[in-house]
Amino acid sequence: MERISAIVIDDEKKSRTSLLQKLQDYCPVVEIVGEAGNGSAGKELIESLNPDLVFLDIVMPRMNGFEMIASLSHRGFEIIFTTAYNQYAIQAIRCSAFDYLLKPVDIEDLRNAVQKISVKIATSGTEERLKVLLQNLSNEKQRSKRIVIPVTEGLLYINVDDIIHLEASSNYTFVYFLHEPRLVACRTLKEFEEMLPAPVFFRIHHSHIININAIKKITKDEGSRVELTNGNVVDISRRRKDEFLKMLGQ
Repeated sequence: MERISAIVIDDEKKSRTSLLQKLQDYCPVVEIVGEAGNGSAGKELIESLNPDLVFLDIVMPRMNGFEMIASLSHRGFEIIFTTAYNQYAIQAIRCSAFDYLLKPVDIEDLRNAVQKISVKIATSGTEERLKVLLQNLSNEKQRSKRIVIPVTEGLLYINVDDIIHLEASSNYTFVYFLHEPRLVACRTLKEFEEMLPAPVFFRIHHSHIININAIKKITKDEGSRVELTNGNVVDISRRRKDEFLKMLGQ
């Protein structure tokens, strides 16, 4: 595997030192070419060193990680975000197909993230994914409008309103639309559940998530089911039935 040049940007010296040590001990493919303690210094390093990968802390004083990205004129590098738990930021990161690591960074999570980076660097698409990320972050009161879906051929950029229904298939997910053919996404249904905005997308069965705006008909007799605008008919699990009908005001 080719070496990956990387920069670590984090305002917390302790966190930065810990991550650097873990990378040295457990991810020998990563070659650290620089580190920075704030967004301004990180921006200068990126522009001068042109790394393959940036480990980027989100919450930093004066210029946070997202603001730093937005200020760059060239963004041809991969990113692994590092953050304490922030549900909104994490959802936006997932929707744009970037990886993130929760602090304190777990070694196996770090290894897995680095392992996936080589493939992402080869397929590129970073600039477009960053546009999706920054658009979805632009107004926290608005739900994410676009998501990036990994498929076997690469990456697809999808408007969430176009999704009618998602169906689990082992470690993959079938995604159904109104007029387009279904696609096979390289994500689990659980990952989609965490990405897509609730309550618009509701998991009515362990194998199914539906867009409630695409409901055409609900059958509430024994063996309840939902018919969707694309013609799909989906069973409602007994466990989710009461919550689902209550959410719809029925």
